[in-house]
Amino acid sequence: MFLTKKEEQMCDGEFGETIRKSMDILVALGDIYGASKLVDITSAQVSGVSYKTIGQAGLEYLEDLASEEFEYSGINASLNPPGTDLDNWEALGFPKEFSIKQNQIVDAYGKLGISKTCTCTPYLVGNVPRFRDHVSWSESSAVAYVNSVIGARTNREGGPAALAAAIVGKTPLYGFHLDENRKANLIVNVNTELSGADWGALGYIVGKTVGGGVPYFKVQNSPNNNDLKTLGAALASSGSVALYHMENVTPEWSAAGKDDVEDYMFVGDKEILETRQKLTTTDREADLICLGCPHASLEEIKNVANIVEGKTIKNKLWICTSVSVKATADRMGYTKIIEASGGNVVCDTCMVVAPIEDMGFEVIGVNSAKAANYVPSMCGLDVVYDDVENLIHFE
Repeated sequence: MFLTKKEEQMCDGEFGETIRKSMDILVALGDIYGASKLVDITSAQVSGVSYKTIGQAGLEYLEDLASEEFEYSGINASLNPPGTDLDNWEALGFPKEFSIKQNQIVDAYGKLGISKTCTCTPYLVGNVPRFRDHVSWSESSAVAYVNSVIGARTNREGGPAALAAAIVGKTPLYGFHLDENRKANLIVNVNTELSGADWGALGYIVGKTVGGGVPYFKVQNSPNNNDLKTLGAALASSGSVALYHMENVTPEWSAAGKDDVEDYMFVGDKEILETRQKLTTTDREADLICLGCPHASLEEIKNVANIVEGKTIKNKLWICTSVSVKATADRMGYTKIIEASGGNVVCDTCMVVAPIEDMGFEVIGVNSAKAANYVPSMCGLDVVYDDVENLIHFE
């Protein structure tokens, strides 16, 4: 892999050990995947934030990196959700020791120059690349969104690689950074109109089939951005999809090479209904409804506020979102309505990376196929998968 003179100096430690260690990771990745060179990036999104997933060893690694002064690249970089609401963990019942460690992890990232904005939807809160920008993002649903809906370019990076890329402002040029790897290899004909949790069911079905491929969707009704993030999250969790195209919707659909694709699949009412039923693992009522996987937009919070206004929720309700989106929901009065009904708008974290299995919950209600796929394996809990209005029960 070709390196500039400055990049060689970075590898040789002339800019400090933190830079050298970061370059070691990026050069190794480039060698493994046959990259020709490093390319400058404009944005990063870093996973490996929850204490639940990286533990004490991860915390010590980050604090070691942050112990040395170095010159940060200056690019816009944000964090994936941690395992707690960083500010309100005590009021929400998160374990104390876990929460203290979690804040230490986020503080270490802050010392490294990464914004302590914690969300899997950074494109809703200011980390918004431009079309065709090279970026280094790592959370699977965010990768699917930034590649597919925005049209920026990233591989599905691991947390250490995205962090290294943020620190030096570069990433290896391979994979989805190249035009030839952004072509479709499966045409998906959807023979029914979709709404709500149907989009997640569609993503779950197609992800299982296409794996790490690039599906091209032909749909009956046009989705909004919330539907697209739901679809991408499901594609990325049941498969490993980092990019999809949708006819007349996503920015690169006309250049996706659909006329050269030989593989087709068809999805109708029957497949959607069967998948929705499959993603539910119990006939018990959920004791915690957890929405916002990926993190909820302001429009989604508004919708919940309209559903619960003037009523009392029977089961617990968390709507997971970023600090920035919650601040707007506060100002709009949506948070007050939701809290008056017995629910909570929870910042930073989500049900997948939070220690909900240690907080007395047994059945989680979700409208996210990604959450329905991950909660049983990562948390050991049952899930109910449905539309929001069907999940929330009232006294």
